[in-house]
Amino acid sequence: MVRILLADDHDVMRSGLRATLEAHSGWQVCGAAQGGHEALRLALELKPDIAVIDIAMPDLDGLEVTRRIKKELPRTEVLIFTMHETENMIRAVIAAGARGYVLKSDAGLKLIEAVEALSRHETYFTPKASETVLDGFIKSYDQFDKESVLTDREREIVQLLVAGKVNKEIAGVLKISVRTVETHRATIMKKLGINSVVELVLYAIRNKIVEP
Repeated sequence: MVRILLADDHDVMRSGLRATLEAHSGWQVCGAAQGGHEALRLALELKPDIAVIDIAMPDLDGLEVTRRIKKELPRTEVLIFTMHETENMIRAVIAAGARGYVLKSDAGLKLIEAVEALSRHETYFTPKASETVLDGFIKSYDQFDKESVLTDREREIVQLLVAGKVNKEIAGVLKISVRTVETHRATIMKKLGINSVVELVLYAIRNKIVEP
């Protein structure tokens, strides 16, 4: 039996959700709340498998309810059921800990699919929400790639530093100015989040830039 908690401040919506969900074999609506504080209280009391939460609720919004539920009941999955699908809202929902996101305009089949997925501890997002998640991942990866991965020249400088060369010697080997070496060295340290040559040696060995 999958036990489901509903939280929505509209009576008609709650009734419709209950009817839709309880028509599914093996699902039980164990509680229904019309406000955020009530939803949180019922969640802690009933410990549902899934909480279907509206974002716009009086006294405590759905995002805060989600955060508190996930903190106290990590095994309870939260499905956000809302009228809004902006990028910022989707990001906020994910950050709060919800693993499902369905628009009220997609009620019915999408809701059933979402609850089925969350009952298996899988995620379920609308196509736009999924696209937003993917775009965010790609942007984060690109940013990491640009800021954290050393360039070929920086790897050369790391190799020379690990070999015990000072800035002036490195400048001579690479035929660049000492100031340029200093700039590269500062950039390397910042990218890698390290503060000493000893840490740099360890990084170089760990990432096979040099042989131990």
